[in-house]
Amino acid sequence: MENQNAKWYVVRTFSGHENKVKSLIESELKDNEELRSRIFEILVPTEKVFEVKDGKKKTKKKNFFPGYILVCADLDIKAKDFIINTPSVMGFLGTKKNPIPLMPEEVKRIVGRISQSDETERTETIFRAGDFVKIIDGPFNNFSGVVQEVNEEKMKIKVMVSIFGRKTPVEIDFVQAELEK
Repeated sequence: MENQNAKWYVVRTFSGHENKVKSLIESELKDNEELRSRIFEILVPTEKVFEVKDGKKKTKKKNFFPGYILVCADLDIKAKDFIINTPSVMGFLGTKKNPIPLMPEEVKRIVGRISQSDETERTETIFRAGDFVKIIDGPFNNFSGVVQEVNEEKMKIKVMVSIFGRKTPVEIDFVQAELEK
């Protein structure tokens, strides 16, 4: 932060327009020295997650506060009006006339979660306990069963399959199963 009066504010946007709003604000700041001296940083709170779909592991960025961005600013009338009048912005968190800044602990928690997600990936799985799955790889290929347990850390699921007429738990990797349709 370049200014001691700067605080973090939450700006409400249309869901899915967070990056667009960030780009619009940043492009305007390039040409406007007065605003650049008031608005210091814009963050879209995202984390890196990977999901297993169709037997393939895909990484994507997921917004953990859809419809919100964070703006670090020394908010005066001009800066506030500029942000509010940016396309796809619905307003600030707080009252219409008086945006409420985040508490420093909240900012640390959110920024910590953003920077932590750069180092680690969180698994987003399509599997839930009780789902019917078909095993598509490994020694139990073509068996079907019900998911009993999901272990996201190890990327494994425990499936109850019928082997010789008996229900048997089988632990397999996410990529070895697909949801039955």
